[in-house]
Amino acid sequence: MTADRSVTASRYFNFRLGLGIPLALMALLLICDPSGLDFAIEHLFYQPDQGFIGKHSFWLEDILHDRAKQLVIGFAGLAIIGFVISLLPTQFRVWRRSLGYLVLALGLSTSIVTPLKAFTAVQCPWSLTEFGGAESFSPLLSARAPTDKPGRCWPGGHASSGFSLLALFFLLRDKRPRMARAALVFALGLGAVFSLGRMMQGAHFLSHNLWTLLFDWTICLLCYRWVLYRAPSAQRAEQAELKPLEG
Repeated sequence: MTADRSVTASRYFNFRLGLGIPLALMALLLICDPSGLDFAIEHLFYQPDQGFIGKHSFWLEDILHDRAKQLVIGFAGLAIIGFVISLLPTQFRVWRRSLGYLVLALGLSTSIVTPLKAFTAVQCPWSLTEFGGAESFSPLLSARAPTDKPGRCWPGGHASSGFSLLALFFLLRDKRPRMARAALVFALGLGAVFSLGRMMQGAHFLSHNLWTLLFDWTICLLCYRWVLYRAPSAQRAEQAELKPLEG
């Protein structure tokens, strides 16, 4: 991480594509019900006599879920501490804007999950009758069947722990482009691994985690545009528009 230089222009970014693509994918997920693909994938991890193959896995539950999430929470905690210190007259004050962005992007990316789960009441795969549970399936925008146990499975919470680190890509892209690309691959890979692990346990469908990825990317991008991005000169922007979207 480097010191803030507010007057230095950012590398050009095509926000129309950066926001348009995820918004279009969200619309596609709403228009085209993904439940067929969701169920087909979950059946790969389900055995009628034993349940989901990862349900009681020590590695998936204790290591990949609990310990890995704690590491991400610890990283976010360090970012918060760094930001608080940057508010004081210390050498950390030159990183105030960068740390503020990181705290804001990580906080929003993860904090939207719980209220959305409560609002949508989508059931987990392991709760559905198709996978040995007692609850009925209903698509995202459909009415929920009466139940004493509303679902809390959309979007994917654990996936958000990984995909929220997309904030590192935007944090680094203007000053450390190579590190930014590595951070992008790391965040996407970690989120994908977290997603797959929970799918193997029956906790989420694929579409739940895709929604999480789209939400987190959009939040991190909007926070970047608001907090860190400094538009390049008109000449540089015009030249950059001739190039593909840069990572």
